[in-house]
Amino acid sequence: MRFLVLLLGLLFVASLMIGAAGVGLPAPVIFWQLRLPRGLLALLVGGGLGASGAALQGALRNPLADPGLLGISGTAALGAAIAFYWGLAAAFAPALPLAGLLGAGVGAIALLVFAGRAPTGPSLILAGIGLSAAAAALLAFALALAPNPYALAELTFWLLGGVADRTLLDCALAAPPILLGIALLISIGPGLDALSLGEETAASIGIPAEKTLRRVALGTALAAGAAAAVAGGVGFVGLAVPNLLRPWFGERPAALLLPSVVAGAVLLLAADMLVRIGVLVLPLNAEPPLGVLTALLGAPLLVVIARRMGR
Repeated sequence: MRFLVLLLGLLFVASLMIGAAGVGLPAPVIFWQLRLPRGLLALLVGGGLGASGAALQGALRNPLADPGLLGISGTAALGAAIAFYWGLAAAFAPALPLAGLLGAGVGAIALLVFAGRAPTGPSLILAGIGLSAAAAALLAFALALAPNPYALAELTFWLLGGVADRTLLDCALAAPPILLGIALLISIGPGLDALSLGEETAASIGIPAEKTLRRVALGTALAAGAAAAVAGGVGFVGLAVPNLLRPWFGERPAALLLPSVVAGAVLLLAADMLVRIGVLVLPLNAEPPLGVLTALLGAPLLVVIARRMGR
């Protein structure tokens, strides 16, 4: 854990030193308006996705569970698409993250309603799949009816995910729900340990499965939903981080939660630095989207997990 914290500190300092112009101390305006918001947002988004992935994998007893599984990220993206579609983002810059946060909130309410009064792991997964499918269909509808090519291009690029060109205001909007979601997920660690043994076993030792699952859904909605609202489609972080940490921290969800917060921030900071360095060392006209890079890094992990499960 100490190594992860030290690595996080080093990566954060390095992220403030690396930019399109090279490596070095930036001018004050670049530091405050570009580098610092980008580094802080990578910390917040990575930590929120890491905690959400660890909590979901423990609650659902599935190493392939991911924050996108519950559909909250999809509804956050839909909220942002509406802001683009109606021109709200162009008229009022904070409208984009605010619409994404509103979409995540609506998605969380819909998820808990769809899952029923006494949600179980399977019912929560089915509700999440249904919500994700509905959000994807509405998002495709919005893309098909984009008012002009510029709005379509902006929305498509935003959906690919990233933390570039964000402001300290975006960080201020995202920080409260992400930190609250992380705190909620860490607080229910003992309940997740019991739930990982099975819902009947948890009930037998006095841990109500329904209440724990609702808190997991709420914490994930706050952390992952707010992350998607400001960073777009950054995937595979919540899936990859807990699986990478299990050989060192064990299988207990409670033991994985806090390390997953730190490791998620480390992974996203490292990925964002690779995006920046790629422009400096490769013949690229622009930075590749961060969400594309995390997907490329996460896809081989799925293959490794599949091979382990097949043994």
